[in-house]
Amino acid sequence: MVAISSGPRQTCQNWVTMSFPSTLYLCPILDFLLANVPKHWHPELRLGLQEALVNAAKHGNNLDPNKTVLVRFSIVKDYHWWLISDQGPGFKPPCRFKQNGQLIAHDSEKCTDCKNEKESGRGIYIIYQVFDYIEWNCQGTELKLCKKVRNNSRFPLV
Repeated sequence: MVAISSGPRQTCQNWVTMSFPSTLYLCPILDFLLANVPKHWHPELRLGLQEALVNAAKHGNNLDPNKTVLVRFSIVKDYHWWLISDQGPGFKPPCRFKQNGQLIAHDSEKCTDCKNEKESGRGIYIIYQVFDYIEWNCQGTELKLCKKVRNNSRFPLV
């Protein structure tokens, strides 16, 4: 069962919350998350969001149907934001985030082994290619994504 609710207004942002049991059947969820995105960005953002949701359901929650994936999303001007959380034990996230096309190191106090960062998987690589802003919490259970969809400096990759 998929649950959707509109959250309270927060600093001029209207966040919508969606939760669903861990599953790899993501077509209707992706359709809903992309409903207000300009059509020419759909293929690229569908790929990036699918990778993020698969990581949360499969690697975070081990496809346990008793655990849910929580997605909050909002549109602020030309920026589309997604916050994806799982109920898994977490993982050691990449010790960096991407902002305005630039990879930036995390605060080393929060992420202790930035110097020993290992290669990420294919899904994480795709996420870093698709979104303009990427940030993980240090537990590796929550991912914040943003994409500027109008007046972007580049055309969609897909």
